[in-house]
Amino acid sequence: MLDVVDIGKRSLATYRGIAPDEILDELHWLSEDLRGARCMHLSSTPYGGGVSEILRSLVPLYNDLGIVTDWKLIHGDDTFFQVTKRIHNGLQGAPGELTEREKATYLANAQLNAHRLVTNSENYDFVFVHDPQPAVLAALSPHLDARWIWRCHIDTSHPNPTFWDFLSPYLHAYDAAIFTMREFIPPQLPISDVRIYPPAIDPLSPKNHPLPEALARDVLEWIGIRTHRPLVTQVSRFDRWKDPLGVVRAYQRVRPHVPDLQLALAGSLAMDDPEGWDVYEELRAATAGDSLIHILTNLVGVGNIEVNALQAVSDVVVQKSLREGFGLVVAETLWKSTPVVGGRVGGIPMQLPEGTGGALVDTVEECAEAMLHLLRRPDEAHLLGARGHEHVRQHLLMPRLLVDHLRLLKHLAAVRPLPPRGIVPVSFNPASLQGV
Repeated sequence: MLDVVDIGKRSLATYRGIAPDEILDELHWLSEDLRGARCMHLSSTPYGGGVSEILRSLVPLYNDLGIVTDWKLIHGDDTFFQVTKRIHNGLQGAPGELTEREKATYLANAQLNAHRLVTNSENYDFVFVHDPQPAVLAALSPHLDARWIWRCHIDTSHPNPTFWDFLSPYLHAYDAAIFTMREFIPPQLPISDVRIYPPAIDPLSPKNHPLPEALARDVLEWIGIRTHRPLVTQVSRFDRWKDPLGVVRAYQRVRPHVPDLQLALAGSLAMDDPEGWDVYEELRAATAGDSLIHILTNLVGVGNIEVNALQAVSDVVVQKSLREGFGLVVAETLWKSTPVVGGRVGGIPMQLPEGTGGALVDTVEECAEAMLHLLRRPDEAHLLGARGHEHVRQHLLMPRLLVDHLRLLKHLAAVRPLPPRGIVPVSFNPASLQGV
């Protein structure tokens, strides 16, 4: 059996006054014809990245609307996840090729997961498959009468042909695909119905819920950050595409001008990303002996609350990615009205339109200049952060992503009608969602 991720309950009514009213109103009527339908989201890990953070908030909201939804995980050993990491990198354009042994490892694990899926299908009407790790399961599970959606969260605009040629024949079984940006759609995608839905953050999650300033500062002092000194932070996986070593070099350029400046590199080590340990060790070696650089991980107790505090208290947050699907940490930081210096890649520019949120950079030198500029001009930094907060409120909160998903489900159900289902009671108050 596939593992089911245990999730809590959420109510859409609690977003009233936070997310735009028109979005909450639309969710009420979009969900009417879908109540009682069964949906599954399938991914590779329950923690350590944007996909898991989105699903932890999104799945309970599906259920709140009466769409019976589970979040399940594929199985795999270390060898399998080493191969999927290579596929992940290859689809983002990394050089190299898969060996026949690696292909066999990937497909053997996929066959086992397909068997577990078929024997525990529970008559799902919709199946969302997230990213490359489980991507072949739609083709390997032909007996499931579901509408299959592949949600690709990474930049596959210029995939390494050897990796894409291996994966793409298995994608024909999908009814629809979702990408963050139109530019990310790979060449000759064998899926005709393609949607562009940017990700979103949950303003009521522990990572984004407002913290009293005194509590946020106490949390940082507890983990070794001195809150009376200026602070620059990057929050991301320990991944070479996030360029943490580039952030260190940019910080080292700024440090002579701001002698007491601290740098926090907060990263998660996820079970589906064995390469993260190598990057973590490289960072430790590169920063050894500098007491003002703090390398923080989920394995030493740095979780959502600590990240929340880091993003809220930092003077500047950096997301200097070299390749990026979206970069949810940018929206998370802007929600706290903290300015961001972001790499001009992937979905980061759509979060930092001109004059809003911070600055876009291409090089280590530009990153250092932008950091120093914002540190020296706190009033300008505050204004950019405030504009960023409003941009996120209008475009990048979880109810908007739920609207996108429900529009797609309604379309797929219209193309191929759902079987009769019992109507599932919903916990939300429709009057509250309609603002009545």
